[in-house]
Formats: sequence, structure tokens, C-alpha cells
Amino acid sequence: MGICEAGLVQVLNEDGRVVGEQPQNLSDAQLKDLYRRMQWARLFDQRAMRLQRQGRIGTYAPLEGQEAAQVGSSYVLEKGDWLFPTYRDLAACFNFGLSYTSALLYTMGHWQGGRPEEGYNLFPISIMIATQLPQAVGAAWASKLKQDGRVALVYFGDGATSKGDFHEALNLASVLKAPVVFFCQNNQWAISVPLHKQTGHPVIADKAQGYGLPGVRVDGNDVLAVWKVTKEAVERARRGEGPTLIEALTYRLGPHTTADDPTRYRPAEELERWKEQRDPLRRFRLYLEREGLWSVQEEEQSAAEFKAVMDEALKKAEQTPKSQLQQAFDYVYANPPQDLLRQQEEVLSWRQRKGRVSWHN
Repeated sequence: MGICEAGLVQVLNEDGRVVGEQPQNLSDAQLKDLYRRMQWARLFDQRAMRLQRQGRIGTYAPLEGQEAAQVGSSYVLEKGDWLFPTYRDLAACFNFGLSYTSALLYTMGHWQGGRPEEGYNLFPISIMIATQLPQAVGAAWASKLKQDGRVALVYFGDGATSKGDFHEALNLASVLKAPVVFFCQNNQWAISVPLHKQTGHPVIADKAQGYGLPGVRVDGNDVLAVWKVTKEAVERARRGEGPTLIEALTYRLGPHTTADDPTRYRPAEELERWKEQRDPLRRFRLYLEREGLWSVQEEEQSAAEFKAVMDEALKKAEQTPKSQLQQAFDYVYANPPQDLLRQQEEVLSWRQRKGRVSWHN
């Protein structure tokens, strides 16, 4: 595997040419599948942005530019493993049992949104920064105690490394030798805060040394390098050798969310450089084309297939009855505490005073 500047692990350079050791245990069919999943993640992202602007879904956090980091890493998991996502990790979630309909329902504020298919241990999407890291350590520790062979993969951004949860999670995981992989998508910006204001040391992976665990820095826009590094970390965890911290160097091409205007804080030339020269889909597509595994016709056919799938998913989501106010009090506790029951009574009383005699109007 090739190493470029600052110890960055890389297999493909920005022009899709091999500069390191290629993974030997990925078939041609799997290589094409990896690209298709990246392509569909971007197409979903672009469609979701349009749907938000049309008022058909709520606030959305785009993932464009981070497809390789998410698809390449989540692709190595087994069905029984655990995945802990943030609000920007739908590409990883799609790899791990989340349907497009469920993702859309989540953006519509539906209580059933974000639920994966049966049998997948996909933790609810985390909005609060870094809170999912200790939870991932807990799940991994439980797996170790039960000796069930499962691994937890947890995603977070560069901004999360400024939170205490990050340091507590790494410390505890190291002490316990918990089977967890910490995957930092360093996309250079935590909303409007650049990386150099998050940390005095520019390499996040180096922070692993303070906790006695391996740290790896990988080109997050190189799907083959991401897959290889994550596979090694997952296998290490599954063997009982403990956690790994992976820093995937990538870039958020879009806004932080649809409520953000990145032109107010991000240099246009920086965006252009990452978009034109370092795009993860362009890089992998160039490689596949040279290998004779992909063509313009396949690109168009795959996009058409996605459109049909997405149209059906959107239809199902928009035909799903909207969540009702009462459901805000349900599905949280098996036996609701008294303060929650009191709040429920207060809301019902308020609705009755307003002439809304039931929860459903």
C-alpha cells in the first residue's frame, strides 16, 4: 500500500492510478458494487437536496464528497456487527440495512424514520456531537463479555475530537481492549470552524498514541485504501486485539446542512480544488474504466436504475401517514415515568382547550 505526504495511506492517486498495493480479495463484481454504492449515495444526496428545497423533507445534512470514506469502511462489516452513525452518514447506513424510504421518513420527522431492516444493529443516527462514541464502546464491551465476535464501527467528524466523549471513549476502549473501530471523517470543517482551530496538532490519528492504540491516517477519497485500512482494523478487533483509530482525510463539498451557507466562511478555491481534483467518484471511476470494468453505458444504466428505486421509495415515504403528536410520548419507555405522563396530560388538556379533542387533529 502506498504512503504519500503526512503518512497518508493510499492505493489510488487523484487520477485513479495505482500507487500502492491493491486489495487482492476484492472481486471484479465487488469493485463494481463498491462504485455503484458510491454513485447511488451521491444520487440520493443530490435528490435529497432538491427535495429539501421543494419543502418535501426537512433539514438535511449532505454527504457529497464523503462517499468513499463511508462506503469503503462500512462495506467490511458483517450483518451482526454494530454501526454507530452521525447525521451525515447515510451512505454507510445504506450499506447496513437502511432503506431509502426509511431515510426519507427520517428527514420528514417520522417516528419510524431511520429504522433498519431486521437483523441489523444500526444505532439511531446521532445528532449530538460525539455522544455515540462512548455508546459504541459500551456495545463493543458487551460483545466482548458475551464473546459473540461482533465489532462496533463508530463514525464522527473532526469537530467531535474536541469533545470529552472522544477522549473518554478512546481511553476506556483501550483499557478494556474493546472490539471497536473509531472512524473519524476529517472533512476539514466543523460547520464554520476549520481544522486548525479544532486541534493544535494537525494529524488526528496521532491522538491514538496517547491512549495506547493504533492510529491510521488514510486518504478518505480513495475507496480501496479506506476498505483495506478498515478491514485490517475490524479483523484486529475481532481477534480480540482491541480498538483502532482511523482518520479518513476527506472533504465536505456541500453545506453543513441545508440551513448553512458555506460561502460565508469557506474559500472558493479550496472547494474547487477538492471538487475538481480529488472527487472520490471520479477517481474510482477512472480506475475501473482503465481496468475495463466500467463504461459510460453502465454509468447511465446504473443512474436510471437508481432513479426508479428512488422514485418508488419517495412515493412510499410520502404516502406514509404523518406522525401524530401522541407518538412523541410513545415508544420511548415501556413503563413511562410520572413526569412524562404528566406532560402527556398537559398537552392533551391544551389541545382540548383549543378544540382539538383527540391526538389526531
